[in-house]
Amino acid sequence: MNKRARIRGEVHYREGDGPQMPIRPGPIEIVETPQDVTIAWVDGNTRSSAAIPQADFQRYVELGAIEVFD
Repeated sequence: MNKRARIRGEVHYREGDGPQMPIRPGPIEIVETPQDVTIAWVDGNTRSSAAIPQADFQRYVELGAIEVFD
């Protein structure tokens, strides 16, 4: 089930073994599994998504970088 959330601080994801990439502040949708959280966002005409480990997601929430609404 999708939940609404908002990026309020610095949040990053990694594409494969590449460098960390920032996710811009603003509204997002999240889908949680026991292992990871998929974050989806729209940037202009581009829709993007990334999966981050559940532990990283929880750390971002605790730091206030991600605010979950639902």
